Amino acid sequence: MRRHLRWYIGALLLGSTIINYIDRQALSVLAPILKTEHQWTNQDFAFIVIAFRVAYALMQVVSGRLVDRLGSRTGLTLSVVWYSTVAMATSLASGLWAFAGLRFLLGMGEAANWPAATKTVAEWFPRRERGWAVALFDSGSSVGAAISPALILWLHHRFGSWRPAFLITGALGFLWLLLWRTTYYPPEQHPRISDEERAMLAADRAAESASTLGEEQTPTPLPRLLGLPQTWGCVAARGLTDPVWFMITDWFAVFLVTRGFRLEETLAGFWVPFMASDLGNFVGGGVSSALIARGWPVGRARKTLLVLGSLGVVALAPAAFLNNFVALIACFATATFCYAVASTMALSLPADLYRPRDVATVSGMGGTGAGVGTILSTFVIGIVADRFSFGPILMVASVVPLGAALLVLMLVRTPTPAQADVVNAI
Repeated sequence: MRRHLRWYIGALLLGSTIINYIDRQALSVLAPILKTEHQWTNQDFAFIVIAFRVAYALMQVVSGRLVDRLGSRTGLTLSVVWYSTVAMATSLASGLWAFAGLRFLLGMGEAANWPAATKTVAEWFPRRERGWAVALFDSGSSVGAAISPALILWLHHRFGSWRPAFLITGALGFLWLLLWRTTYYPPEQHPRISDEERAMLAADRAAESASTLGEEQTPTPLPRLLGLPQTWGCVAARGLTDPVWFMITDWFAVFLVTRGFRLEETLAGFWVPFMASDLGNFVGGGVSSALIARGWPVGRARKTLLVLGSLGVVALAPAAFLNNFVALIACFATATFCYAVASTMALSLPADLYRPRDVATVSGMGGTGAGVGTILSTFVIGIVADRFSFGPILMVASVVPLGAALLVLMLVRTPTPAQADVVNAI
């Protein structure tokens, strides 16, 4: 028996997200090199990014539904096998359409990570710890984004080509699968969970939804979920916050180059905004968990931090007018820290609001909303960056999360008696 087994499971989810982001960021880090080699414009690069986003958006709901039916263990296994294979195959790409096609396939595979991780958190963690657990796995996006520049540029210089970078980073997922397949089982089936932890999870689940830990339940029909304002609150929370993050992860290297910086010269500070985001994940998760422990209702704690985090993203606006590297990094770091506080709350909402049978599905819907928002923003960014500059992009991105916070306040509310069999009161 292993005590606190749930945190080992959380560490595995962290590892999956780190690898997911390293595979995803390989293209963004190498974008200035690939743009020069293939003579791509910003609109060409945006086309490749959009190919990923379209598949990612379309597959979020599909993969979430599949994970709810297959379970986290099988669902995440299939996802990692798929996207690791595609990431390695990108080393063979030879032109714009090849990159776009492979990025589309990568988006299809990577789409299951967040729905599966959110479902796993709902299964393995009591309500009071879910903010921490979501912060743990979601911080992998920041860690992966921070690791990627140094790792990928080192691989590029070590081998004298960008192709081994895709091949080697893509292989990391298969190493992770060895740990996942030998370690992860649902709590009611896990051979190494302690009786104390199993009882604690069962008691929390009973208090949350008046059901037992091992009870099998059919997922709620999609039309019913889509008819709930709480579902649209979850969609809005992701749809208007995630595009800001993806704007930074996809375009940060290109933005720095347009300001006259060479990537090799900026590595000392390139990682700072991503590590600030990592810190924001834990601050958001930790503070919300502390407030809940002090007696705050779950909904009040989540919404308060979502609003405060969204307000802090306004720090991105001054970057539109700055050319000093340290000042730019400070603006981006403040914005990404605050974004991560808000994002952790947005990611926690499906696990707070819905029964475990529906968590991955609703999380996937939120991911689809994020995907649609990111596709539209990426298309606009490519045009505006080519014809004007990144200034207007940064100004708009700094205030969009406030719209998400407002919609959550309006839509995520106490369920009516008719909604109580699907939505939890928070």
